[in-house]
Amino acid sequence: MKINFLILIASLFMNSAMHAQSLQKVVYTDGSQQLNGWVTANKGMAKPGVLILPAWMGADDEARQAASDLEKQGYIAFIADIYGEGNVPQNSEQASKIATHYKTDFKAYQHRIALALEQLKKAGAQTDRLAVIGYCFGGTGALEAARAQLPVQGVVSIHGGLSKGTRPDEKLSTRILVLHGADDASVSETDIRNFTQEVNHSKADWQMIYYANSKHTFTNPASADYNKVMSQRSWQHTLLFLEEILK
Repeated sequence: MKINFLILIASLFMNSAMHAQSLQKVVYTDGSQQLNGWVTANKGMAKPGVLILPAWMGADDEARQAASDLEKQGYIAFIADIYGEGNVPQNSEQASKIATHYKTDFKAYQHRIALALEQLKKAGAQTDRLAVIGYCFGGTGALEAARAQLPVQGVVSIHGGLSKGTRPDEKLSTRILVLHGADDASVSETDIRNFTQEVNHSKADWQMIYYANSKHTFTNPASADYNKVMSQRSWQHTLLFLEEILK
């Protein structure tokens, strides 16, 4: 048992190191705040681009793995930095506090997403073939990209929050895919009902897929909620959606 555990730890470390080698750090700014993004090695190749918004702990292994997989599929991927240098949370309590700030100050969140999107364009991504995907807190951000009417062809919210608070419904011109764990206790039935009303009111092109026996972070191998089968299905649904809107 101990040997198997050590093998697992070594494997995770090697995977993380491989992702780090294939991604290149990109330093950009928001005023005086330094931001640290990551771009795939195929930058500058005039390919469709996918902006990745990570979960509330920042650019984690799940975001890095997604970037690596997207590169293999022929996309330039860029992992956004929403928090900035010196503001990366060290634990869940800190992550909850800073993520709540951006979910509450949605304009600030939308602005940081827009800045990252500009970096994706600078990396060579085709400006008429752009999408945003996000996990958890980043899934909330993917919907904010749609609400801000950023110039993207589609967004994918992967177990993200759906609520926009008390804001009125606005135009949603981009295509929307929501991938949702059927047992996700962090998203209420009221949130789902309000989101459905929002997208229908704007006559958006949207789709929401439920995954059985899946709690909040069902796509993250590092999470106790991880559901391998449903995670693989959700990734295939993501790729199918991206192929439809970008290729």
